[in-house]
Amino acid sequence: MVKLNELVHYTQQLMQVESFKDYCPNGLQVQGKAEIHKIVTGVTASMALLEAAKQADADLILVHHGYFWRNEDARVVGIKRNRLAFLLKNDLNLMAYHLPLDAHPEFGNNIQLARILGITLTGFTGESNIVAYGTLAEPTSLSDFAANIEAALQRSPLIIGDPLQIVRTVAWCTGAAQGYMDTAIELGVDVFISGEISEQTTHQSVESGVSYISAGHHVTERYGVQALGEHLAKKFNLVCEFIDINNPV
Repeated sequence: MVKLNELVHYTQQLMQVESFKDYCPNGLQVQGKAEIHKIVTGVTASMALLEAAKQADADLILVHHGYFWRNEDARVVGIKRNRLAFLLKNDLNLMAYHLPLDAHPEFGNNIQLARILGITLTGFTGESNIVAYGTLAEPTSLSDFAANIEAALQRSPLIIGDPLQIVRTVAWCTGAAQGYMDTAIELGVDVFISGEISEQTTHQSVESGVSYISAGHHVTERYGVQALGEHLAKKFNLVCEFIDINNPV
């Protein structure tokens, strides 16, 4: 068991929240029970995750995608009203870490995805070190690399590029990070991996020669929140359970 305030303070410092200009508040978003015994982790604080967390007897829900996004409708109506009402009625805490969880050098989505895909990290770049880059242990064709990604993530990626291209160097950023394609081009890597793709990404890839892999927003961001939750559980002797609410995007 740990006091909520102690857990929140520790995690804020660990995730270096003050280093990021984010689109949402990072940390405790909805306050519930004062003592934490069990954490449920998930990618997005959807109603399905909230309900599953209650069924799992969680005291705190830890997610990557929380609430109160910049420029959203501030009114507490509809879906927002229902989610907040559920959390408050059941005395559930909600903690969310967005960009800090993408970029964290130990528990972040980017570093965890590299471990899953067998990429050796070289370094980070971009604002707040949000883009990672590295190398493969052995050069491989783009088609074989994509097949390895599909096997690891259990989702078929969308590939832009020559299937026979030899891949040695990779840049990546999880989630909806196709906007960093220019960064990948500047790095001179063979391929850039992200979670989503936009119309212009295809043209950037074809004209630059840097292949692009859209591997899925949800599946590329499943791993950071698990790593963070497991770390907190170990440090504070808590129970932690990851609940994957599937999302095809």
